[in-house]
Amino acid sequence: MSSTSQKHRDFVAEPMGDKTVQCLPGIGDVLGQRLEQKGFDKAYVVLGQFLLLKKDEELFKEWLKDSCSANAKQSRDCCGCLKEWCDAFL
Repeated sequence: MSSTSQKHRDFVAEPMGDKTVQCLPGIGDVLGQRLEQKGFDKAYVVLGQFLLLKKDEELFKEWLKDSCSANAKQSRDCCGCLKEWCDAFL
């Protein structure tokens, strides 16, 4: 497995709680604002979308690209983090 960022390690190390969408790896201020404008203001709301898509990585990456113009690396980082978080907490 490829190395993960500190942001990724911090995110998967604890329950999600009320974290903002910008706490997700791959999602910075610009993408976060785009997601917030569409109603995805919290990390758990984005997780909900991931779960609605049945944890399908390709569908989720496509959704992120369509929703906030995330590039391949950004969507891969976010998806990988949510997948790992689900494995640890669900």
